[in-house]
Amino acid sequence: MGKNRKFLIATQGDIISKKTTDVYFKRTVDILSKKKKSKIVKAEFVAKHSPYGDWAVFSGLLEVMELLRDKKVNLYAMPEGTVFVPYEPVMVIEGDYIEFAEYETPLLGFICQASGIATKAARMRKIAEDKTLLSFGARRMHPAISPMIERSAYIGGCDGVSTILAAEIIGEEAKGTMPHSLVLLFEDTVEALKAYHEIVERKIPRIALIDTFLDEKFEAIRVAEKAKEFLYGIRLDTPGSRRGNLKRIIEEIRWEFKIRNLKNVKIFVSGGIDEEEIFTLRDVVDGFGVGTSLSNAKAIDFAMDIVEIEQRPIAKRGKRAGAKNVFICQKCTHRRIGSLNEKPGKCKKCKGKEKALLELLIKNGKVLKSPPKPQDIREYVISQLKENLPGISWEKRKEA
Repeated sequence: MGKNRKFLIATQGDIISKKTTDVYFKRTVDILSKKKKSKIVKAEFVAKHSPYGDWAVFSGLLEVMELLRDKKVNLYAMPEGTVFVPYEPVMVIEGDYIEFAEYETPLLGFICQASGIATKAARMRKIAEDKTLLSFGARRMHPAISPMIERSAYIGGCDGVSTILAAEIIGEEAKGTMPHSLVLLFEDTVEALKAYHEIVERKIPRIALIDTFLDEKFEAIRVAEKAKEFLYGIRLDTPGSRRGNLKRIIEEIRWEFKIRNLKNVKIFVSGGIDEEEIFTLRDVVDGFGVGTSLSNAKAIDFAMDIVEIEQRPIAKRGKRAGAKNVFICQKCTHRRIGSLNEKPGKCKKCKGKEKALLELLIKNGKVLKSPPKPQDIREYVISQLKENLPGISWEKRKEA
């Protein structure tokens, strides 16, 4: 596997020492250095489209700032968690191209995948409305990137994450119920739940997995009646081959709980949950555990392009020259793209006051503004989901 490597992962040192770059950037830097072609450029990061419709959520900035820290560059960027639309720049790097050329590959990697996951989580958050939304997707991707997956899902709007390390990084408690293996080893759901209640600390909600052996409705009734003194909820993780009409099954369980005075028992679902399932089930459940559809979210296809050289506007075909900023009206949220050096003005639509979204975060390698806490980014994302986002809603797309 190489020099004492036990897992197929790049270390932080590998990334910083430019070993994760595409080789043509290294060759380009060699050529520019030997030909003494050192020039100050501005390069911007733009996505021409979002695979999830007309808007996306910008994420990955935390790692970008760590990589560019102490480098002789300036970094302008939208706040992490900002909703953006196609063709809007989310970041601009200014400096000697030789200084940061070999970081293009990891810089794009940081923001493309994280933004895709955060966007998917935000869409699910909007559809789920006030229902609990938990990230269960770490097992579907390489464990080396599970903290990034879970953090992106959390700031996109998930209420919690399942893996221990990611929860520590975010500053939250890891969330979870019980696996099928626990029930299988006790050979009975009630016995497994009793053991769970006996051993696991009391602050953890008691949520029973009720689809291991028996019919969901009858198992839910049995478990709820046997453990009603401490049971918080049940979780259905029914496989697709046995699922049938899941909404009808849940409605049956709700009815049975109601007539038995067990209506306070919460109902959660997991297993193959995506936007459509959330939309269909949100009126009959209390929460969702979402896995593959989050961790395997489509990446946002950002590109980094030089748009100025020595303050002279220049760009390749298909790109607009000159470094840019995005201005948003603080009253009606109308957006426009202007020059990076332009000052905010008045909105042309409602005469409200504009705000520039890109701000200087790193100046000549010095971090000017510390990144906010994940909890604050999450609240920022959720606040934007309440606004009139560009494009049409998921519900209208579904109806169409």
